[in-house]
Amino acid sequence: MKFLHRLTPVAVALGALALAGAVHAADTIKIGIPQPMTGPNTQYGDQIQAGALTAIETINAKGGVKGKKLEPILIDDGCEPKQAVPAANRVVNSGAKFAVAHACSGVTVAAVKVYEEEGIVGITPGATSPLVTDTIKPHFFFRTIGRDDQQGPYAANYIAKTLKPQKVAVLHDKQTYGSGVATQVKDSLGKAGVNVAMFEGINVGDSDYSAIITKLKSAGVDLVYFGGYHPELGLLLRQSREQGLKVQFMGPEGTANQDLVAIAGPAIEGLLVTLPADFTKLPGNESIVKAFKDAKRDPDGAFQMPAYAAVQILADSINAVGEDPAKVADYMHKTAFNTGIGKVEYDAKGDLKNFEFAVYKWDKNGKKTQL
Repeated sequence: MKFLHRLTPVAVALGALALAGAVHAADTIKIGIPQPMTGPNTQYGDQIQAGALTAIETINAKGGVKGKKLEPILIDDGCEPKQAVPAANRVVNSGAKFAVAHACSGVTVAAVKVYEEEGIVGITPGATSPLVTDTIKPHFFFRTIGRDDQQGPYAANYIAKTLKPQKVAVLHDKQTYGSGVATQVKDSLGKAGVNVAMFEGINVGDSDYSAIITKLKSAGVDLVYFGGYHPELGLLLRQSREQGLKVQFMGPEGTANQDLVAIAGPAIEGLLVTLPADFTKLPGNESIVKAFKDAKRDPDGAFQMPAYAAVQILADSINAVGEDPAKVADYMHKTAFNTGIGKVEYDAKGDLKNFEFAVYKWDKNGKKTQL
């Protein structure tokens, strides 16, 4: 026997709202953008948001992807490893199947497993640690930036062949990213026959680095490479100059933050940093640069163009095979893309087959010039 139940007006209204919500959700393609929006590393998140949002707005202005608009979902991960899994789960809970994911390596290493288990296609424009893709060899996770075992040897080669120091100290912040890139530099310098007189870690958050500076002076080094982020390097630079240590300093892209100028002051002059090449000068990128400027965003930074490229790759892949993340990931592994960072091709782990780094020199005002 079948029983017919009369629906109340409230039930009908709620059902209509639910259906409307489902229809609305289906009208967009959500892209999670979990990045540091609070804490000392927000500038990296700002750069990635600038790149991703500019790409999303540009694509939407041209009709979107398969007739649907891309919808950014902004999420704060604080550049904190303890926030990694919660931030990744917020991407999952938002309903996004795609993400421009995480600037910081320590966060990304912890979050990758979530994307892999949930079948969400993530692309990091900022996390350079090999551990991101070496630990679980993901299928759904990719990069639009090179690895530290590309950046570290590149920096070491520049040190050995161009700077030619007598003694080098390699310092790091004991964290995933900083210690990883520092180790790559140390090992590559050793292979090149450069004397690495010191390899030591410092504590993040310390305010006085006098002890390590004294050791640097006693060791007689003429170049200091620091693996880590800008707050610690800024203090090292300033306190080194104040204590009479006037040697060449060099660091990776994680140190290249304009807030470094405020921390280090004039001691920033002469700092060398490895960064992604200046993709704003790449032939064919004139319209991309214009889109940034029209949106009153700065395209000139380490992560803006890699983030822009990440959205381009997702959009091109969805256009080609639809919104099924598994099909998108398969397509990305076997396809060459033309992007704002040039030609992009992936290996089996989602790492770039090629990526161009460059060395930049900073003046006392924080303006950097590619060497």
